[in-house]
Amino acid sequence: MPHATASWLVDNTSLSFEQIADFCGLHILEVQAIADDTAATKLTGRDPVRAHELTQDEIDKGQADPDYRLKMTKGPEQVRRTKGPRYTPVSKRQDKPDGIAWIIRNHPEISDGAISNLIGTTRTTIAAIRDRSHWNIANITPKDPVTLGLTSQRELDAAVTKAAKASGTEGQAPTDTRLEGDREALIASLRAEREAAAREANAELHEEADDIRALFGDSKD
Repeated sequence: MPHATASWLVDNTSLSFEQIADFCGLHILEVQAIADDTAATKLTGRDPVRAHELTQDEIDKGQADPDYRLKMTKGPEQVRRTKGPRYTPVSKRQDKPDGIAWIIRNHPEISDGAISNLIGTTRTTIAAIRDRSHWNIANITPKDPVTLGLTSQRELDAAVTKAAKASGTEGQAPTDTRLEGDREALIASLRAEREAAAREANAELHEEADDIRALFGDSKD
């Protein structure tokens, strides 16, 4: 959140616009617009010290020396979950049945326990989808759980390999390529959306920079 961080630094420190722009990865005119309250979007400041991205000592160094470039602090190590079911973001939980159905259809050798670990669901839900007694079975469409973001390709491949060893069919299971085209199409679509959004943001930034130059000139102080 570079713009919100820049807003906090502008309001709470005496760092130069150039220092703030360098730390936040912004153009100096963007920082000036934030300071002049002429930015297109009103921002709520984000404290980089509380976010463990910057120390007060580092800020003090920058305030004492305008030529000093702030160094980001490595945040605290995240605590890794080692027990319990896989956590799935709320936004993706509705996709779980589709991912389960895909695994059941394409890799029936994978056990319910393994599917539960991959997708982060219950065996009761998996059994209901297997025997088509799930309450929403009419709306469940098998979709690759990797494409849905429910698991990684490495984890899925490991589960397939383990299940093949257990069933004695290792090396015999054919590679499923039925959804490769769908996956590639989805990836291409997402990439195109990201590029279009980037172009639009860049165009807006140039327009805003032109407006700022027209109002304030090219001053960098």
